[in-house]
Amino acid sequence: MRPISARMDGLGMAKFDYDLFTIGAGSGGVRATRLAASYGARAAVAEEYRVGGTCVVRGCIPKKLFVYASEFGHMFHDAGGYGWTADAPRFDWKTLIANKDAEIDRLNGVYIRNLKNAGAEIFDSRATLKDEHTVHLVAENRDVTAAKILIATGGAPWTDNSIEGSDLAVTSNEAFHLEEFPKRVVIAGGGYIAIEFACIFRGLGAEVTLVYRGDDVLKNFDRDISVAVHREMQRLGVRIVTKTVFARIEQRAGAEKRVHLSAGGPIDADLVFWAVGRRPATQGLGLEAAGVKTGKDGAVIVDEWNRTNVANIFAVGDVTDRVQLTPVAIREGAAFAETEFHHNPQKVDYDFIPKAVFSQPPVGTVGYSEGDARRKFGATDVYKTDFRPMKNTLSGSEARTYMKLVVEQSTQRVVGVHIVGEGAPEMIQCLAIAVKAGATKRQFDETMALHPTSAEELVLMRTKWAEKG
Repeated sequence: MRPISARMDGLGMAKFDYDLFTIGAGSGGVRATRLAASYGARAAVAEEYRVGGTCVVRGCIPKKLFVYASEFGHMFHDAGGYGWTADAPRFDWKTLIANKDAEIDRLNGVYIRNLKNAGAEIFDSRATLKDEHTVHLVAENRDVTAAKILIATGGAPWTDNSIEGSDLAVTSNEAFHLEEFPKRVVIAGGGYIAIEFACIFRGLGAEVTLVYRGDDVLKNFDRDISVAVHREMQRLGVRIVTKTVFARIEQRAGAEKRVHLSAGGPIDADLVFWAVGRRPATQGLGLEAAGVKTGKDGAVIVDEWNRTNVANIFAVGDVTDRVQLTPVAIREGAAFAETEFHHNPQKVDYDFIPKAVFSQPPVGTVGYSEGDARRKFGATDVYKTDFRPMKNTLSGSEARTYMKLVVEQSTQRVVGVHIVGEGAPEMIQCLAIAVKAGATKRQFDETMALHPTSAEELVLMRTKWAEKG
């Protein structure tokens, strides 16, 4: 049986080369293409860099490997209080890079095999739209046609090219491939990428300065989370300069750069890093030729079924600028394939998405911030705890753990959980199930504590921090 997308001409022959052609082989594009092919569609995907996309190749996975590497520095220091002797530990950047590259190569191979095993065709080429059914493969200088086209090109780091010397700074793309480890790093930004790389470089031994235009880092998170992360980063030794931005970057002798700020004195560094946000990668994609409408920063506009204004063209993932998270792109890709190629209409539920920032200590959060909860639900109960974890007592570490529950007062539903501390992302993935299921504060209270753990505090908080309607 032909897949539901196939269109035939009057002689019963396929009108298009493919039932589905996907532009971009990142997390969302790969999932959609692989599933569509497994359901019988003639599916193909084009990728101009490497199959796996930002997350696998130069995002979540290599970043988390870097985070693991940076944490060992603190472990060596803390081990002394537990009787361990770690004399003169030494870090080698080139070893980390080589081992990281080997793992990325392995994952890239896994993604390729999964696509091919499902029956999908892969083109190592940039692809652009010529019209609503035609895709041009740049590397092969030829066109292919498809009944349905999926845009899954993701996002790309944004840099402020208006300032002098902006090209002297790297982005997260280049940071994973530095030939030498920098001793002094200056990072522009206050979002999760800026925070994570500041902690990575500091943990590996660099002097790090974070320059941010706002008052507190992580402005899109709960205010108390922002304050706690700011505090812990400073404890880690990261210098944070707020209410200022880069004004000019100057090349000095050798690899040294000098960053001039809009307020305050200059900062010298071996590496200058842009981490001021990402934007949908739609430039030069040919969306205009196909009649696809875009919104802010070039994001592809889609409806709840991932459909653009052009009936046969769809988009998933960061290119739509809805929620820039890998699991969201994967879920969107799966929903698209189920709907269009498996007679199983699905929409993505964006409520209560768990999120993490792999700072040191890390952040885990799900649901509403206190401010957002008050605006949506009105009267809100808040419970907080801030403590030094048991693990840090013998190590001498002053790092603290912060936890917060946000509760809708009228129903006593827990609508937000926010944690800064070791193990926070792991805790929040499990807690997200309870929060999404509508668990109440009473059900949290009635759950037996697991002792001794940091997580037990989540079911032991009894005193309301604030009651404001």
